[in-house]
Amino acid sequence: MKVLVTGGTGVVGRAAVNELLKAGHTVRLLSRGAEQDAKQWAEGVEAHAGSVSSDEAVLGAANDCDAVLHVAGIVAEEPPEVTFQAVNVDGTRRLAREAKRAGVRRFVYVSSLGAEGGQSGYHKSKYQAELAVREVAPDGWLIVRPGNVYGPGDEVISLLLKMVRTLPAIPLVGTGEQPFQPVWVDDLGLALARAVEREDLRETVIDIAGTETTSMRGLIELMGNVTELHPVLIPVPEFLARMGTHALDVAGVGFPIKPDQLTMLEEGNLIPEGGVNGLTEIFGVTPTRLAEGIGKLADTLPESLPSEGTGQLHRQRYWADIGGSQLTADELFRTVQGEFYSLAPEPLMKVGVEPGTETAIQEGATLTLSIPMRGHIQVRCVEVRDNTITLVTLEGHPLTGAIRFDVTEQGPGMLRFEVRSFTRSAGLIDLIGMRTVGKVAQRATWRSVVDAVVDRSGGTAVDGVKEEEDTLEGQAAKDVEDWVEKVVMDFRRSQSPAQGEGTSNG
Repeated sequence: MKVLVTGGTGVVGRAAVNELLKAGHTVRLLSRGAEQDAKQWAEGVEAHAGSVSSDEAVLGAANDCDAVLHVAGIVAEEPPEVTFQAVNVDGTRRLAREAKRAGVRRFVYVSSLGAEGGQSGYHKSKYQAELAVREVAPDGWLIVRPGNVYGPGDEVISLLLKMVRTLPAIPLVGTGEQPFQPVWVDDLGLALARAVEREDLRETVIDIAGTETTSMRGLIELMGNVTELHPVLIPVPEFLARMGTHALDVAGVGFPIKPDQLTMLEEGNLIPEGGVNGLTEIFGVTPTRLAEGIGKLADTLPESLPSEGTGQLHRQRYWADIGGSQLTADELFRTVQGEFYSLAPEPLMKVGVEPGTETAIQEGATLTLSIPMRGHIQVRCVEVRDNTITLVTLEGHPLTGAIRFDVTEQGPGMLRFEVRSFTRSAGLIDLIGMRTVGKVAQRATWRSVVDAVVDRSGGTAVDGVKEEEDTLEGQAAKDVEDWVEKVVMDFRRSQSPAQGEGTSNG
């Protein structure tokens, strides 16, 4: 089956594409940057550049497709162009009309639990989109209403985890006890793939949620067990939270609940008592336990690229030429890989600070670090080759970018160990921090790492530890951005599922 998917690079869409590929289907990805977006998968995904913003932009997208899975939508507006009406309502109607024109026999729309009767602008728009589906979609339409979805990069629970890791105190809306049923993104992705296949489910609406009920306070407690961090919880009255989220957004400070989402939180995000949970009762998905899901989330936050940062792109180098090394270049490189956790003094950086997290650098490893005044941050190893390691920062790090470690031979009896970083500040607050104490701490950390590697080699730094710093602009900055994006894309492709590999869930 060939399935047209919108929103395929978002949190939910990516999981659904993965499950469709595992089931042996092919995917056509509809997005503005489809050619680049499709490179995240090694096979089975074809690109179709376009959007649901106009009839012309969507025309032909569904040609030769057997099904459409419409995931794309917005949870917050950016007027005048990006509005709930334009994207969630008109865009859905436009895509449904395109599916009918192309003769697609299956149209699955991803709405939201609480859409019917919800008073938030988001929920109202999702319900209006449902009405559009009923009106113009092919006869084989299906509406799926998931509850709060969490997974790498989601806009609420992932952000809450980053706050637990990096802040001494966290604001709670009201008492923080408002109940909801979060669903792990891979469970939802599997349910959506099965929804596409289940042609017996026609012209109906299915609710999907996790099977455990929790609250913001409960989630923070779970995250404290995972990270061994327990920030102070500060209740904020709901009316003040509404005022404060606007101010925090302007200041560039993340807050896990947006104004419109406060209304959704007040309304509740639960399957009604006595209602059917389609996750288990219709699609037969074995739900991921909440504690397990939070543990997975802790190690799977997405990479944060230099193109996504704020301010100038900085390049820093720290290196030493080592004479009299007792180790070969290969042996010294393996030492760096295996003993990285011990190379920097703990007051500057501690590796493996959360229970069960990795301390050695292997491709695909996510390292959790503790740094002064920042809490816990993460980097991911996306490439190991030719005695070179490339680490990329993850969301929640004060910097966006890449760090490279190299061990090279400089001539007879001479090795060089070098640390290179290419980084921007992750946001306005981080920009201020890095201009002050952050820059001093970063310099001290990498000089200490170089000193420690020289010591492990059994040799000496013939000219001491050297350093160099400059700012990249124009094409030089663009070249670094392109390089990091390519390395990350290659890594994601290597991790993507193969077509037809199947799944044991359910």
